[in-house]
Amino acid sequence: MRTALLLSLLAAAATAQSAAGSLAGLAEIQPGRSRRISSHHEEPLSNWDNRRVPPGKTHVLADIAGAGRITHVWMTFPVPDPSWIAKDGSAAHDELVLRMYWDGGEQPAVEAPLGDFFAAGFGVRRPVDSVPVVVEGGDAYNCYWQMPYRTRARIEVENQSDRPLIGFYYHVDYLELDELPAGTPYFCAQYRQEFPSKLGQEYLILDADGPGHYVGTVMSVRSRSPAWFGEGDEKFWIDGERQPSIWGTGTEDYFLCAWGLDECSTPYFGCTLRDGEHGGLGTRYCLYRWHVHDPVRFRRSLRLTIEHHGWISPDESAENEAGSHYEREDDFATVAFWYQVGQPRRFTTLPPLAERRLPEIDVIVGGEQLLASAKHSAGEAKLQRGRSWTGTGQLFFENEAADGFLECDFTVEREELRGLVLRVTKSFDYGAFRVLLDGEQVVARLDLYDPETTVREVQLGQRTLAPGRHTLRFECVGRNRAATDHFLGLDSVRLRERWNKKRPNLHTIWKEKTPDQKLPERR
Repeated sequence: MRTALLLSLLAAAATAQSAAGSLAGLAEIQPGRSRRISSHHEEPLSNWDNRRVPPGKTHVLADIAGAGRITHVWMTFPVPDPSWIAKDGSAAHDELVLRMYWDGGEQPAVEAPLGDFFAAGFGVRRPVDSVPVVVEGGDAYNCYWQMPYRTRARIEVENQSDRPLIGFYYHVDYLELDELPAGTPYFCAQYRQEFPSKLGQEYLILDADGPGHYVGTVMSVRSRSPAWFGEGDEKFWIDGERQPSIWGTGTEDYFLCAWGLDECSTPYFGCTLRDGEHGGLGTRYCLYRWHVHDPVRFRRSLRLTIEHHGWISPDESAENEAGSHYEREDDFATVAFWYQVGQPRRFTTLPPLAERRLPEIDVIVGGEQLLASAKHSAGEAKLQRGRSWTGTGQLFFENEAADGFLECDFTVEREELRGLVLRVTKSFDYGAFRVLLDGEQVVARLDLYDPETTVREVQLGQRTLAPGRHTLRFECVGRNRAATDHFLGLDSVRLRERWNKKRPNLHTIWKEKTPDQKLPERR
C-alpha cells in the first residue's frame, strides 16, 4: 500500500512538472512566486554585472531558504584564450566543478565538471540545442531541469584552474512555494570516468538506491584503438534484478543515432563533438540522451551500465582477424541524470582535475618546432599564440597566393606503427590545401573554412615511418566560396600511440562456455 501511494505521488509530481513547462500549462495559474538570484551589481548605472572567482576558490551562485523549485539556470564566461575580457586567459569549463545541494545534504546531489554537465566533455566548448540543456554558440549555458527543494537549495561553482574565472555572469530563476507534495524527488547528477575502461567489467554510469526515475546520460569517449568503438549495449538493472530488463542494441542506438555517429543536436539526443574520422584512432565523441518522454522508473534501485565492445583491427585480435564484437579499452567519461526520493547515495567520487585530463598518447611536434623548418611562398609564417593551440601556439601562414605552399619538417625518433594526425585550425579566412607527405599525396583537398574558429584533427591513418626527418607540404588549391582568404593554421603534427593489445572475440568466449556457465554478472 505504501509503495503504491509513493508511486502515485511520483507520477503526480512528474505530471505537474511536465504541465508547468508546457504551453498548455501557461493557460493555468500555477502556485508560487517567481524570484531570481544573479550576478547583478548592486550599484546603480553599473555594467559590472559579473563575478571573478580566483583559482582554488568556490563561488556560491545561490543559497535559498524555504521551499521552492529552481526552474532555469543561465551562465556565461569567456573562452579560456586571452581576450579583451581576460588578457591572460580565463578558466576553462572543464576546470570548473558545478555542485548542487538540497535541504542541507552533506554531499552534493549534483557534482560534475561544468562542461560535461552541459553535454560537452573533454574541455571542448560546443553548441547544444536540446530541451533541458541549451548552449548557444558554445558560450551561453542554459539549464531547464526542474530542481525542487523543501528547506534549502545551494548552487556553487569551484574554480580548479590555475587561472581565475573572469567575467562570470549568471541567473538562477526559481519559484517560492509554500510546500512541496510528499514524495517529491530531488534532481541528481553525477560524473564518473575510466581512462581507459576496464577489461572484464561493463562501464558503470549509475548505481542509485531509492525510488525515482532516470532522465539522461552525457557520455564522452576517446577511441584508443583504430576502428569503430560503439557496439556496446546499455543495460538498465531495475530494483536489484539479476538480469537487465532493459537491454539495448549498440552505443549509437542508445544515443538515438544509427550507422555510426555524426555531429547533430536535437531536442532529446545529440552528438555535440566528433573530432576525427569515424572509428579513427583517438577520435573523440561527446554524446547526450535525455529520457524526458521515456524516463526509466525504479522503486528500490537502478544500476545502469554500458558495454565497451566494438571492432578492432586484425593485429589486435587473438584470432588475427578483424571483428565486430571485441572488448575494447577506450577512455570513457559520463554524467548520469536522475530524480529520486531522498538524498542520493554516493556511488563514485569526482577525480581531481589532473586525473580528469585525458592521458597523453601522442608524440607531439608543436607549432614552434614546425615553424623552425618552415619554407613557403609569398606571405608571412609565424607563431600564433592562444590556449586553444598546443604548447606555445600554432604555425600560422598568411598565404598571399591562390597557389601558395608551405613546407615543414618533423622528425621520427624510432620506427613503430603509430597513427599520423594533423591538428589544424579552421576559420572564416582559411583556404583549401592539398597535403603531401614526403612527396606523396595523402589528402587531395583539405578545406579549412569554418564560420567559427575551431581546432580539428585530420587523421592520416596508421603508418610505420622510418627514423629521421619527414616533410609535410601544403599546396593551396583554392578556397571555399564562403572563405575570405587562403590562410593556413597548423597546430601540431602527432604520432599517436595505439593500445595494441591482443584480445579474443567475445563470441568465441561465449561459445566456449558450458550451459552451466555464464559470463560474469555485473551487479
